[in-house]
Amino acid sequence: MLIKSFEDIIAWQKAGKLTLNIYKQFAFCKDYSFNDQIKRAAVSIMNNIAEGFERQTDKEFRNFLYIAKGSCGEVRSMLYLAYRLDYIKETNFLFLQKDVVEISRLISGLIKTL
Repeated sequence: MLIKSFEDIIAWQKAGKLTLNIYKQFAFCKDYSFNDQIKRAAVSIMNNIAEGFERQTDKEFRNFLYIAKGSCGEVRSMLYLAYRLDYIKETNFLFLQKDVVEISRLISGLIKTL
């Protein structure tokens, strides 16, 4: 499939869904600094995919994909902390973890194609 815009990128689409789920999951979290950090990390995944694509060079796109992949790691790490602090239930933790791991793998595949 030819990618004409960042909206065509499956990793970006899934990162958008993950971001919405993170926002919903932590909407009532009273640990405001934690809440803000996990949301910013999730948004960073999709925004770095978009920004990198719009740079229109493989080299810059690849660099932004690495940043997005790093943000995946940050979200995963924070999800472990959220679970250990009882901010989220195990089922929600496992659901979100699965999604962020999948997005990270998709980004890795995209990096390899560049």
